[in-house]
Parts: sequence; structure tokens; C-alpha cells
Amino acid sequence: MDAFSDLLLALIVSLALVYIVLASQFESFILPVMVMMSIPFAMSGAFLALFLAGKSLSMPSFIGLIMLVGIVVNNAILLVEFINQNKKVMGRDDAIATAGQARMRPILMTTLTTILGMVPMALGIGDGMEMMAPMGISIIGGLIASTIVTLFLVPILYSIVDDMETKQTKDIDEVQVYKEIRLENNKKTRRKNI
Repeated sequence: MDAFSDLLLALIVSLALVYIVLASQFESFILPVMVMMSIPFAMSGAFLALFLAGKSLSMPSFIGLIMLVGIVVNNAILLVEFINQNKKVMGRDDAIATAGQARMRPILMTTLTTILGMVPMALGIGDGMEMMAPMGISIIGGLIASTIVTLFLVPILYSIVDDMETKQTKDIDEVQVYKEIRLENNKKTRRKNI
């Protein structure tokens, strides 16, 4: 129980560190949350893979979950960064559609290479590797689930967040215009009174 509580603390710290790095990279507090939305799906994929393989949650599988926190955000970073770079040039919706087409191959390649690299560990090939099999299984399951979800969820979340930010900016601009009109009317009233 002490080991699991320490690993849970390590998981929380890894989530916080990933958020801090993403917030500094994107210079936003909302975009990192959107990128990190693939993490819960990675965890559920890892638990499902462990269940299907007949393995229980153990120290190696929990370490695999901690590793997933840093691994699965890479795919979402590729999508969000591409959209951010091209949003002003081609418009948000076109940038999202192009990001899905242009970044799907690199995302699938990096995911497949990681999954294939984990297969020997998941199969427990080699002396003493059967103890590390749950780690490989949890990483493989988490990567499969997060990759599928990232390709669909992140573009949808990006458009929702961008709509909210656009609406908020529009509201602020309308308030500013109203204040300027009011100030101008006050100046005209003062001139008439003088």
C-alpha cells in the first residue's frame, strides 16, 4: 500500500509537470488541458488491456501508467501545434481538417513503433521479463486507446475551446466599443453645455 501511494503521488506529480511544460509551450492555460484530455482514455485503455490479458494492477503496470502520461500527449501536441501554426493562414476549420490529414501518418508511425517496441516486454520474452509484462501491456493498451481518441477528440475540443475564446474576445470588443461610444457621447454633451 505504501508503494502504491508513492506511485500515485508520482502520477500526480507527472501530471502537474506535463501541464506546466505544456502551459509554457502553448502560452495558454486552456490548451494544455485539452491536450491532456487523452490521458484518461489512455488509462482506461491500459486497464482494459490488463483485464483482457488477465493481469492485475501491479507495480510494473502502475509504472506503465506513469509513463503513459508523458507518451500519450505527444500525439495531441502534434495536432494542436499544427493547427495553431496554420489557423491564421487557412482558417480554423481548414487547419483542423488539414492537421488530421497531415499529422495522421506521423502519429500512427510513432505510436506503432512504440507499441512494437513494447511487444517483447508484453509477451514476457527473456529471463525475468514475465514480471515486466504488465508494464508492456498497460503501455500498449493505453497507446492504442489514446491514439484513436486523440485523432477524433482533440480536433473537436480545439474547435469548442476556440469558439469559446472567440466569443469571449468578441464580447470584450463589444464592451470596449460601447465604452468608447459612451465616452464620445459624454464629450459631445460637455461641449454642448459649455
